[in-house]
Amino acid sequence: QVQLVESGGGLVQPGGSLRLSCAASGSFFSLNDMGWYSGKQRELVAGITRGGRTNYAESVKGRFTISRDNAKNTVYLQMNSLKPEDTAVYYCNAFAITVSGKRDYWGQGTQVTVSS
Repeated sequence: QVQLVESGGGLVQPGGSLRLSCAASGSFFSLNDMGWYSGKQRELVAGITRGGRTNYAESVKGRFTISRDNAKNTVYLQMNSLKPEDTAVYYCNAFAITVSGKRDYWGQGTQVTVSS
């Protein structure tokens, strides 16, 4: 199984920055695509392949940056120029290959609140 633990959420003023982290642990052969999703409907915010190719929601392009450290099994989301509409629970996702097969795993979510 794969466990994903997010950290870095919190309260920030509009225009501020936060950095989310998501560390994967457990028993797996590899982590392929990883990403961050937001809200109850878990809409894609940013994704990154194992090789480092990225994609972003239009609403965050130029403000958010996703990155990963494969040696640490960790994915990051640098959030700059935050807006009140960025307020949401952010979930980490990883597509992992384990002895049981291939599937998506999700973290428990971390709250980001942008408010003055």
